[in-house]
Amino acid sequence: MRTAAIDCGTNSIRLLIADVDGGAGLTDVVRLMRVVRLGEGVDATGRLAEAALDRTFGAVDEYAALIHEHDAEKVRFVATSATRDASNREVFVSGVRDRLGIEPEVVSGSEEAELSFSGAASVLASDSDAPVLVVDLGGGSTEFVVGTGSQVTAARSMDMGCVRFTERFLLSDPPTHQEIADAEVEINRMIGEADADVDLSSVQGIIGVAGSITTVTAHALKLPEYQSERIHGTELTLDEIDGAATSLLHLSRAERKALPYMHPGRVDVIGAGALIWRTIVRRVAEATEGRVRSAVASEHDILDGIALSAARRK
Repeated sequence: MRTAAIDCGTNSIRLLIADVDGGAGLTDVVRLMRVVRLGEGVDATGRLAEAALDRTFGAVDEYAALIHEHDAEKVRFVATSATRDASNREVFVSGVRDRLGIEPEVVSGSEEAELSFSGAASVLASDSDAPVLVVDLGGGSTEFVVGTGSQVTAARSMDMGCVRFTERFLLSDPPTHQEIADAEVEINRMIGEADADVDLSSVQGIIGVAGSITTVTAHALKLPEYQSERIHGTELTLDEIDGAATSLLHLSRAERKALPYMHPGRVDVIGAGALIWRTIVRRVAEATEGRVRSAVASEHDILDGIALSAARRK
């Protein structure tokens, strides 16, 4: 069965058209990302900006044409953090409905977490009973999901993402030490709040998904360009993540832009994403008393989870 999945987040909107086999495996037909910054200013205003909506609708028009061209049988459109927070989200919903002919689903943080875990589970041993933490670090929110194999046991979504924290804290170029310190205090507070639900001390490993984490991985590997096949499944130690994340955090935007694997739409927000990822990995190492001191990056994430869930729907 051919399905189409659209993940519309705070920073980017992504399309996956894939064939789903009987064993629930995915074969990519089209996989695209457009950085539209739908959540620009939402943290401050509580509304989706007109320019951000225009950028997003332009990408939806492009995706609608591709879905028609490739004859997808089922389509699911999922919107996450920025849209959940916006008082004018009905403008977004009606705009997507007009272009795609389907109702976009503004999912809850808990469902977002489950979809992220489902997509990331491809790097897990399916028969493993060891609890693993999946971290989906987006533009407006971060999902903390603990599970075994493909089974979610606990989850918590926090309003902590690379766009939100750049707009809230990291205003200078590069960020000042005080800005970083203030952001780190809030990140640690939010991790502590999430820990009450997911119990970081119980996990045996970490899998990180989404663009901030894969970009930190590319930086650690010093790739000559963005190479998904090199990034997917790469395990980095705490020290390697710490070094790469700290480096990105302190670079100027011009220096980030010059990196061969840096997407232009991440240049201004990767510092906050790197800081959040670095802090999460440090906190898990502390919570597990050093038992977990590495993390795996996955290129399979909520987008894959959406495609799989679309195939299961009647």
